[in-house]
Amino acid sequence: MDKLQTRNFIAARVAKEFKDNDVVNLGIGLPTLVANFLPSDITINLQSENGLIGLGPKPNEVNFDRDITNAGGQPVTLLEGGMYFDSTLSFSIIRGGHVDVTVLGSLQVDETGSLANWIIPGKMIPGMGGAMDLVTGAKKVIIAMTHTNKGKPKILKACTLPLTAKNQVNMIVTEMGVMAIKEDGIHLMEYNPEYTIEEIKNATEANLIVNEPIKMKVEV
Repeated sequence: MDKLQTRNFIAARVAKEFKDNDVVNLGIGLPTLVANFLPSDITINLQSENGLIGLGPKPNEVNFDRDITNAGGQPVTLLEGGMYFDSTLSFSIIRGGHVDVTVLGSLQVDETGSLANWIIPGKMIPGMGGAMDLVTGAKKVIIAMTHTNKGKPKILKACTLPLTAKNQVNMIVTEMGVMAIKEDGIHLMEYNPEYTIEEIKNATEANLIVNEPIKMKVEV
C-alpha cells in the first residue's frame, strides 16, 4: 500500500469501532480521514474541541466554507442539526466525560497505554492543544497511526518522548493490526494478512501478546 492507501486503511478500520449515537472526537492528521468511512446505518456525532459537534464528510469545492474549520484549521462540513459553540462549553463536554471515543495520532505508545503525541524536543510546535484533556476525559482512546516511522518502532516498552498522558490508551490501530492494551500488556487482536505475525512482532519494540488473532477485514 502507498501512503494514502495506508492512511485510508487505518481510518476505515477505526470507523468500525463506533456504536450508534456515540460522541466521537477525531484528532488532526490521519484521524480526520475516519469521517469518510463512518457506517451509514448508525448515527455518529463528531465533535471538535474548538467548538463543533455534528461534523460531516470532508468538504469539496461546492460546499466549502472557510469559516467552519476543525481544531487543526482544516475546513469541515456540518450535518443537519450540527452546531458550534465556544471553547468553554466544548471543554466542559470533554472534561465532563461526555465524549465516548477519541481518536488520535501518536509519535509513540507504550505497553502501559501511555502516549507521546505532542512534541519532539528541539522542534517548534504550537502547543499540546486539547490532546491531554481528550485522552483523560474520553471513555475510550484509540490511537490511529502507522506502525513504524521509517522502519523505527512506534509501539515501545516505554515512551521516550515527553508524555501526553499516562495509562490512557485502550486500542491501537495500524496498517499491520489492531491491538488492545490490557493490564498485562499489548494484545494483538487482529492482523493484516499482508504481514506475517513475525513481521508484526519485529516491527514492535513492546512485547506483543499473541493468542488467536483474527484477520482484519477492511473495505476502502
